[in-house]
Amino acid sequence: MLAMNYDYNTQRKRMALPEYGRNVQKMVDHIKTIEDRTERNRAAKTIISIMGNLNPHLRDVGDFKHKLWDHLALIASFELDIDSPYPVPEPSKFIEKPKQVPYKQGDIRFLHYGRIIELMIDAAVEMNEGPEKEYLTTLIVNQMKKSYITWNRGQVADEVIIKDMKLLSKGKLLMTEGVRILEVRELIPPVKRKPLGKPHGKQQNKQFVKKKGHSRH
Repeated sequence: MLAMNYDYNTQRKRMALPEYGRNVQKMVDHIKTIEDRTERNRAAKTIISIMGNLNPHLRDVGDFKHKLWDHLALIASFELDIDSPYPVPEPSKFIEKPKQVPYKQGDIRFLHYGRIIELMIDAAVEMNEGPEKEYLTTLIVNQMKKSYITWNRGQVADEVIIKDMKLLSKGKLLMTEGVRILEVRELIPPVKRKPLGKPHGKQQNKQFVKKKGHSRH
């Protein structure tokens, strides 16, 4: 039986604010590598929008936007060079444990993809065509495939993932030339098995045969 290696959170890079999810962390890590400052600023605003959608109950709070930009700085380990509308906070400000973000489940169409995938798709739809949109789309389809396989514990055709993404985006987010769906072995690496020692039973049998053969002479 084929053993599947699940991608446990304990084996991944530690997240500064786990309540925003692994995909937000990946997007923040990526925009730190964008060389063009204008593109970097635009990508940061997109992530702020996604983070805001994860906190709809806080939208009426006066300093809500300010908190989101502070959280973005923390997720980026204070290494994100952007034109923030607010001063970058001191790391000591985040000693207090952040409050957990409530996870809205009521209107999720596909539970195995989760709410964050729907928010990422909404953000990608609003982006202009180009490398950044292709990067986000690639991240989306591969996370969808990985979630599908993990949830259903089986294989899935790429066409199914593409169809679901088209459905969730209402036909507005499509595959382009720069988007590539990874193979299962790339998304979920195979289990590394430890080498087994030589069984004692076989050694004893060989010795027994040798002695038995010697006694005939």
